[in-house]
Amino acid sequence: MAIKHNTVSMNQLSPERRVQILHALCEGNSIRNTARMTGSAVNTVAKLLTEIGAACLDYQDSVMRDLPCRRLQCDEIWSFVYAKAKNVPEERKGEFGYGDVWTWTAIDADTKLVPCWHVGSRDGRDAYRFMKDLSARLANCVQLTTDGHKAYLEAVEGAFGTNIDYAILAKLYGSEPGAEKCYSPPVCIGTQRTTIQGAPDQAHISTSYVERQNLTMRMSMRCFTRLTNAFSKKLENHMHALSLYFMYYNFCRPHKTLGKPYRTTPAMAAGLTSHVWDIRELLGLLTH
Repeated sequence: MAIKHNTVSMNQLSPERRVQILHALCEGNSIRNTARMTGSAVNTVAKLLTEIGAACLDYQDSVMRDLPCRRLQCDEIWSFVYAKAKNVPEERKGEFGYGDVWTWTAIDADTKLVPCWHVGSRDGRDAYRFMKDLSARLANCVQLTTDGHKAYLEAVEGAFGTNIDYAILAKLYGSEPGAEKCYSPPVCIGTQRTTIQGAPDQAHISTSYVERQNLTMRMSMRCFTRLTNAFSKKLENHMHALSLYFMYYNFCRPHKTLGKPYRTTPAMAAGLTSHVWDIRELLGLLTH
């Protein structure tokens, strides 16, 4: 005998059900997992993700201005959409949104705020777009640290001009012939700090926070998990998931490094809000 599953459409969603769905998505569940957990239709969950993702993107774009950041770290993280690059159909090869997708992120070392992010390729054009967006959001001259990816050099100069203290932290890797390393990089045997522009404080030339942010992203979004079948099938869904994640990270999730009793979010530390947002307040963005 066939089992009939009870699902609800978007028009029937109660506020409580919407809160349940967003809680599940923010805790790293995929769209299908969330649908099963909440008894909702997959299309219903996807539609809510689309609406809240767009609202979160608009809100963060408007409030992330004149930020008091002082020490920023930037990096890029790989994922894929639709299929891995080697499996993309011939007619889609070379078309952005099919295969490799990179997310460029920045994080403030003091407040742990992520002021902006950019989805694109790992080339100089997208590096410049990311840096140009970042520079427009800052109120002060900042110290910036990136890894040794060459695309950053011209992008930082083009976006910031001379108004920045910029340094590169390059990691030096050893080789281990014969070691079984399918998904792990070689052992890091040291780092090299290089001042590119201005007078960056050597003690704060670091990419530790942004690299930890990469791990948080992989743990908090199912589509970023390695060896998964929960990858984003559409670029739009991928970007909406990112928008929701960064909104939740900046405004709703207290950061333990920001002081006891662990009730301070990055947005609070940066002066963008006076309190910890809950999911209902986040949902309120849909009515603005």
